[in-house]
Amino acid sequence: MFRGAATLAASQTSSTYNRTFSHIFQDCSSQRALFAGKQAHALMITSGFVPTVFVTNCLIQLYINCSCLHYADKVFDIMPQRDTVTWNAMISRYTMVGDLRKAEMAFGFMPNRDVISWNSMMSGYLQNGDHEKAVEVFVEMGKEDVAFDRTTFSVALKIISALDDLGLGLQVHGLVTKMSFNMDVTVGTAIVDMYSKCKRLDEAMCFFTEMSEKNSVSWSALIAGHVQNNQLVEGLELFKKMQNQELSVCQSTYASLFRSCAGLSYLSFGCQLHGHTLKTNFASDFIVGTSILDMYAKCSKLTEARKVFDLLPFRTLQSYNAMIVGYARGNKKFEALRLFQTLIKSGLGYNEIALSGVFSACAGAKALSEGVQFHALVIKTPFQSNISVANSVLDMYGKCEAPNEARRQFDEMEFRDAVSWNAIIAACEKNGLTEETLMLFFSMIQSKMEPDEFTYGSVLKVCAAKQALQRGMEIHSRILKSGLGFHSFIGSSLVDMYCKCGKLKEAERLHYRMDEQTIVSWNAIISGFSMHERSEEAQIFFSKMLCEDGVKPDNFTYATVLDICANMATVGLGKQIHAQIMKQDLLSDAYIISTLVDMYSKCGDLHDAKLAFEKAPKKDLVTWNAIICGSAQHGLAEDALQIFGRMEQAGILPNHSTFLAVLRACVHMGLVEKGLSYFNMMEKYGLEHQMEHFSCMVEILGRAGRASDALKLIRDMPFMADDVTWRTLLSTCKMNVNVEVAEVAANSLLQIDPMDSSTYVLLCNVYANAGMWERVAGIRKEMRFGCLKKEPGCSWIEVNSEVHMFYVGDKAHPRCTDIYTNLDLLITEMKLAGTGYELGL
Repeated sequence: MFRGAATLAASQTSSTYNRTFSHIFQDCSSQRALFAGKQAHALMITSGFVPTVFVTNCLIQLYINCSCLHYADKVFDIMPQRDTVTWNAMISRYTMVGDLRKAEMAFGFMPNRDVISWNSMMSGYLQNGDHEKAVEVFVEMGKEDVAFDRTTFSVALKIISALDDLGLGLQVHGLVTKMSFNMDVTVGTAIVDMYSKCKRLDEAMCFFTEMSEKNSVSWSALIAGHVQNNQLVEGLELFKKMQNQELSVCQSTYASLFRSCAGLSYLSFGCQLHGHTLKTNFASDFIVGTSILDMYAKCSKLTEARKVFDLLPFRTLQSYNAMIVGYARGNKKFEALRLFQTLIKSGLGYNEIALSGVFSACAGAKALSEGVQFHALVIKTPFQSNISVANSVLDMYGKCEAPNEARRQFDEMEFRDAVSWNAIIAACEKNGLTEETLMLFFSMIQSKMEPDEFTYGSVLKVCAAKQALQRGMEIHSRILKSGLGFHSFIGSSLVDMYCKCGKLKEAERLHYRMDEQTIVSWNAIISGFSMHERSEEAQIFFSKMLCEDGVKPDNFTYATVLDICANMATVGLGKQIHAQIMKQDLLSDAYIISTLVDMYSKCGDLHDAKLAFEKAPKKDLVTWNAIICGSAQHGLAEDALQIFGRMEQAGILPNHSTFLAVLRACVHMGLVEKGLSYFNMMEKYGLEHQMEHFSCMVEILGRAGRASDALKLIRDMPFMADDVTWRTLLSTCKMNVNVEVAEVAANSLLQIDPMDSSTYVLLCNVYANAGMWERVAGIRKEMRFGCLKKEPGCSWIEVNSEVHMFYVGDKAHPRCTDIYTNLDLLITEMKLAGTGYELGL
């Protein structure tokens, strides 16, 4: 650029006598050729030429346009004469840098003011955010009988747009019409923009339709107005109409269109629009380029967004912001952190948008260490007191499981808004600090800050987790008083709270009272009934949900219903759900896959469980656990151990559930040494043994005839054994007839629950196997006098979508005669085949 300016200067110097200095200064000003302008200025001085006021004004304007303001000041200071144009230029110079005091002084010293003087002051106040003062200047113009021009009205309407003052806008519109400026395309465009920014799109559209002349700027204002008012589809439709008029597309139009595509996730149209910018040479424009990469980022196409970012001829803070926020929202959190570090090194600085994005990325990645470092960076800057940044820091600590640091950040905040309170309440709730969550909620109310749907959502989660029904009902009462009782998000949280507190009737009543039953509410009611073992009713709710218009099951719905199918062993419905999942292309969801594997396993269809597992595009830890557990439950212990080996080779770290399934496989195969090996392997992965793992080892040792070792293991446990562990030991004593250990186990069980009939039954069987009939008779007598009865076993089967339930000795089934006839045939065949069978006590 400097080389070009020098060339221009050289050419202008050689033709000085043919062209006036005013022309040279004007050319340099329009081309921002400062060096050439300075050369011409020097030549004027050395040549002894005495410039007129007009020439000097051209020189001042040159220095102002080239941002060489101190030179403009020097030229102004030595001027022997000044006219209105001179003073207008200096007013523009002062407002350009926000020095409104000097602009006011210059305006006051002016011997004569014209409309440009007034317009410059209005524009200066507008640019510097003093909208009220700008309105005062406009009113004063009217009082001074200054003749308004198109610029006056354009600036005035921009001020009204910034103030969002429709009443004042209507008055100015009336004045425009009275003075016949409504036919002017520039003023007309400003009116369209004013109505749009005042959220009166109908009036904007009506005025636009009546405009006698429309240019690309008018169309751009209307399109931008629709986009700003979230009428995104209509904005794109207007663009198509604009194209039919064969008008050129400007920078702001492209920015609005890409914003629409981003908001609607219209990737296909966005790509076409990107191609359009390449043809019109706008793709390299930094504003359009930033809009393009923002569109790709919001459409989850981060690779394409990065390509656009890398191809920008020069990158602004806004382009960095768009890319950082895109990475933070997507699955490339650490890329956001790396790019922020690049931004710091670039010398462009950073703002609250970049900082909010980077803290959001730290929160999503649970990158506490990096978050602390960036927080240290913020503390050294004025952004520490920025409410948006402070809230982002607070949210980051909460999501990184650092509630103490979150609380410290909250306590140190000078100002707090609703977002601050919501962030600290959510931080405590997510980190299990239930009491503190409720205390903060009441502190928020005491501080006169009104809770919103996010606040209530967090505190209701706490009430649900604690099953604090009374507290939940108090909060429900407050919600009703605040008028948010029928809000869909809060309503869903209330349904969930009542379900988890066991108040299913209240939950159902609330669900149907809601203005709109959303998928969240349906999920809450279905999972709530399922959790309380009312699976049939949960299935009915699912059926009702499918009949609702506009409500589509999501991943959570399908996973919940599959879990119900697993618990009820209704494989038919499970297969139907599986088909729906395939139709909706949800098989990439690891949570869905793991639930499918579990459902087929529990329904006895291990073949389909394995198929679902092998075809899964993504296998997470839960999926591996499901197939290992399913194989173990079906007696395919070798398969379970082989799958565990594959899991280790795949680099998936096992958890407590994994080892529980592996140990159960060892139980089925009677693998004592392998069981001990896997039991000890848990320490390698930093996992502490839980009650269930000890119970499995007790069963492995007991089945192998090592009941004494099993008893020693129980006594060496770091915690008291529960009834399941003792019952497991007692059951194994029956197989190997170890009366001594059986009596120890039975005594321990009876200390836990003296009325447990199963303990008496198991001990009785041990005595029977040992031939100790007197003790058998004694136990039966004790059970009779204690009114203890063995609870009858129950099983069920689904035939033609109907569930049939059976109890021991049940004769209530309509086809019980046929059932018992076939049962007798089976027993006879078992005897003939020499298969051992046993009738319990």
